[in-house]
Amino acid sequence: MDPLSHLLDGPRARGAFTLRVVMRPPWGIRLLDRSALTLAVVTSGRVWVDVGDGGTAAAAGDVVLVRGPEPYSFSDRSGRSPTVTVHPGQRCVAADGQEVRVSMRHGVGTWGNDPEGPDTMVVGAYEDDSEVGRLALSALPRLAVLPGERVDPALVSLLTREITSDRVAQSGLNDRLLDCLLVMAVRAWIEDAPDHAPSWLNARRDPVVARALDLVHERPADPWTLAGLARACAVSRSTLADRFQRAVGTPPMTYLRTWRLTVAGDLLTTRPDLGLEAVAARVGYGSGFAFSAAFKQHTGLSPSRYRAPAAAP
Repeated sequence: MDPLSHLLDGPRARGAFTLRVVMRPPWGIRLLDRSALTLAVVTSGRVWVDVGDGGTAAAAGDVVLVRGPEPYSFSDRSGRSPTVTVHPGQRCVAADGQEVRVSMRHGVGTWGNDPEGPDTMVVGAYEDDSEVGRLALSALPRLAVLPGERVDPALVSLLTREITSDRVAQSGLNDRLLDCLLVMAVRAWIEDAPDHAPSWLNARRDPVVARALDLVHERPADPWTLAGLARACAVSRSTLADRFQRAVGTPPMTYLRTWRLTVAGDLLTTRPDLGLEAVAARVGYGSGFAFSAAFKQHTGLSPSRYRAPAAAP
């Protein structure tokens, strides 16, 4: 499995919030829902997206990725004051204090200030970071806007149709379609902005480093040493150490430790069925005690404390 596949192996929406939004200017939506990640596709008109730095425009067909949980806003133009604020639990409050979640609903899966409005979006929100995987979240920018056609428009059309229908298993199908759309969007972002992607994704230009990364990523549980990894890459220890440092920016064994603990963090939040010893074994630690000590040093939290937010109802 290549490193990008590891990055994109996380999205597993479970009852994700999906909606078709239809608005007519003037409008502004302030999002305080604390979602881990929001994906929106502008299907008509123009939308201004602001994460607190002035914002950027997205046109019809563009894909927007916003990494939470900090607030952000969608609006018809820059500087627009919010006409609606969305709070946790998708509670929608207008500027005058009125609850508008129900009054702005227009049939199945459609919401906005005008059912015939020119500005439309399909929005999907991963409300819990365990659904996306902290590995994927850590690699993404706060805001990314991808140009139109970077994801398959047929998939967007299908998701829109499912959101606005009322059929058996709709929620489950919406989740899987949203996952597919997210994977396409993240892949496109990495291809379009390689300089902003994690160093381990860009280090594959060196075949020796690429081989070392593949081995570490595919087999984190193996008892790797610098000598063993160099032997598997058919180079000397000094050659591997030098080329890896230059390409990735960190020594091979330091990278291995960080990767193991990053994968462990994802396992702790996405696999509640795995006990501490099982997680430790999957990332190359001989005991739960050794793993716990390393994990706490790396994150500042014990594995149980790290896992607790994801396990909370």
